[in-house]
Amino acid sequence: MSATAAAVLPTPAPTSHQTGGQHGALTADRAAALLTGCASARRASELHAATVRAGVDQDRAVAFRLQRAYAASGRLDHAVALLRRTPDPTAVFYTSAIHAHSSRGLHLAALALLSEMLSHGVLPTAHTLSASIPACGAGGLAPIGRALHGYAFKLALAADSYVATALLGMYARAGDAAAARELFDEMQPDPHVVSVTAMLTCYAKMGALDDARRLFDGLPSKDFICWNAMIDGYTQHGRPNKALRLFRRMLGSGVEPDEVSVVLALSAVAQLGMAESGKWLHSYVKNSPRVRLNARVGTALIDMYYKCGSLEDAVAVFDGLSDRDIVVWNAMINGYAMHGHSREALEMFTQLRAQGLWPTDITFIGLLNACSHSGLVDEGRKFFQSMEQEYGIVPKIEHYGCMVDLLGRAGLIEEAFDLVQSMKIKPDAVMWLSLLAACRLHKNMALGQRIADYLVANGLANSGMFILLSNIYAAVGNWQEVGRVRSMMKASGIQKEPGCSSIEIGRQGFEFVAGDMSHPRTEEIYAKLEEINDLVKEHGHVPQTELVLHDLDDATKEKALAVHSEKLAISFGLISTPPGATIKIVKNLRACSDCHAVLKLISKITGRKIVFRDRNRFHHFINGSCTCGDYW
Repeated sequence: MSATAAAVLPTPAPTSHQTGGQHGALTADRAAALLTGCASARRASELHAATVRAGVDQDRAVAFRLQRAYAASGRLDHAVALLRRTPDPTAVFYTSAIHAHSSRGLHLAALALLSEMLSHGVLPTAHTLSASIPACGAGGLAPIGRALHGYAFKLALAADSYVATALLGMYARAGDAAAARELFDEMQPDPHVVSVTAMLTCYAKMGALDDARRLFDGLPSKDFICWNAMIDGYTQHGRPNKALRLFRRMLGSGVEPDEVSVVLALSAVAQLGMAESGKWLHSYVKNSPRVRLNARVGTALIDMYYKCGSLEDAVAVFDGLSDRDIVVWNAMINGYAMHGHSREALEMFTQLRAQGLWPTDITFIGLLNACSHSGLVDEGRKFFQSMEQEYGIVPKIEHYGCMVDLLGRAGLIEEAFDLVQSMKIKPDAVMWLSLLAACRLHKNMALGQRIADYLVANGLANSGMFILLSNIYAAVGNWQEVGRVRSMMKASGIQKEPGCSSIEIGRQGFEFVAGDMSHPRTEEIYAKLEEINDLVKEHGHVPQTELVLHDLDDATKEKALAVHSEKLAISFGLISTPPGATIKIVKNLRACSDCHAVLKLISKITGRKIVFRDRNRFHHFINGSCTCGDYW
């Protein structure tokens, strides 16, 4: 083996320090000791050369530790080469190689090594199976995992704690909660902490948050991984308030959050749009001995700040990061795009290319969004074409969606429709919604009705599409069709998503829906609202009653417009903050044009800056103008 093994890597002449020369000839025991804990490819290569020259490279302990050292250094190719050149490798050799691949996400390679091992007649141990089974939890490999579960029973290894834990984790990642729970119950009354975390993660990932919380609350002790799993479940499934409350409870429990905990909490704050809570978290990061302000945390901070309306703070975080990878740049591009600073977003792309960074598909989503928000059609077309031609990035559904949105907003609806029809990918609901919205915006009712009829006939219409279709019919006064669409919605069990606006006062969030009367200060809020409505009318505002898509008289329509959720939120903000303070509002839907016009006037009348985030972007209202330039 020696000559062949030496050819695996260049073998520089070893020094006496490398070979243990000052203690005499390098022995197998000495070589094995030197290789223990080695994680550098260069050091492994030097020691490999030394063992070949000393003639101890064929020793089983030395060969195993060499293989493990190459794997630890990331040179899995050399580790596998050594494995295959080892005479009659045992299960220990294969297990080490399988674990090295599986733990790095190289699942197919790990399973191929297991198959090779079995074909050579080597029986797996419990450790072999516990290293192999995790490779089956993703990428549609669950059937192989189930087969390994059966094989574990055949070998009488299924009850082994390591194998059972690996099986539970595999089923959990594959989304088979029933199988995972059955294994978990068999582990009672003292399941391993890894099993508890896997079960918790499984429930959280599937959105079974009540089951996850019952399991979480029943734990006698919780490490930071358990806390993270539960917080992540709330964050991923649209319950940011609960995620943030749990993070604060984690702090109070004495468990110190790690980097993942902070990133999850920042994500929850970003969903809520609560800038003050975000600044508190930023301060926590600065003072935490455990959490470093690296690229990952920096990206989460940038994302949080721009989604909370504080673009200046996002830029400050970006400028202060020394470690800026492409993910950081993508976050900043998206921030500029969401706030309507499209030219700055495009300039960021020029800068990152000048620094030698290669764009990703996420980069182009940000760039295309930036073009869409400012009507930069020519620039958008160029970016879209360059993806594949210059950067080898095949456009995904999200990129096509951005282009459809860009063209539709610009009034190029036929071109947008042609793009959808020419796609190799099946259009998604978001794309059809964009087209319908463009038809309504530019009053192309004929195409809108054509698209709507197609969607209904093919069973593709969802709540948003039904609402837009209803709006299109109502805009031309076809109330009979409006009634038919609404009857279809009712029959299908589809309900319109209610508009909801939130505002943060003193690190506490307050939510309002249209016509809301639930707030303790309702009387004051409505008094301020009436005052506002009178003032904006004095400044020339005429309520856009045509936006109320019900067959009602104008006076009733005007009353309905007056109590939209964002108007209630702004009224509450005006009575709850000092004169001149910026007011920030977040809404779950797109703002209607009447509210947009009213917010512009309120900013002028009160001298307040109003930062408003709707479903698509930010609007900064200053002295009667909006940064969107009324293009949104």
